Amino acid sequence: MPFHHVAVATRDLDATCHFYTEAMGFPLVKVEAAATLEQTGWARHVFFDTGDGQLFAVWDLHDETIPDFDPALSRGLGLPTWVNHIAFAAASLDDLAARRRRLLDHGHDVIEIDHGWCSSIYANDPSGTLVEFCCTTRALTAADADDALRLVAAAEPPLGEPPPFTIYEANPA
Repeated sequence: MPFHHVAVATRDLDATCHFYTEAMGFPLVKVEAAATLEQTGWARHVFFDTGDGQLFAVWDLHDETIPDFDPALSRGLGLPTWVNHIAFAAASLDDLAARRRRLLDHGHDVIEIDHGWCSSIYANDPSGTLVEFCCTTRALTAADADDALRLVAAAEPPLGEPPPFTIYEANPA
């Protein structure tokens, strides 16, 4: 079942809109503005088209009853940045390379990892949330599913080596 949308909060709507439209290439397609559910402030729900009828949304909150917060999905919870992240599909390895180039051209450092069954690039959005473009490079098999069941059931699963990665630094503007 595909997602309709995933939503996160931002503290800087202008930077967030610029990142998702320019660096990520997602058109801004809809904005709703309304009072918060509690009627103590207001919010904007900003939607970007990620393709295939799926959307990514950002909340721009204006309600003094909401406590100060860190909008980064992981950092706000005290976790490393890589834990909670949002992965978008890349259609091919060429598409992945083009998306890497676009992020770099817009001033964002990129990490690339070949996971063996998929290849991914990663960058941080202006709120500190890690975003990923991922391209599946081989079909998952029944053996993969059997291995997944074994590893989920293991109290202490055998550890593989971390995949090698490449860091691409954006050229300073």
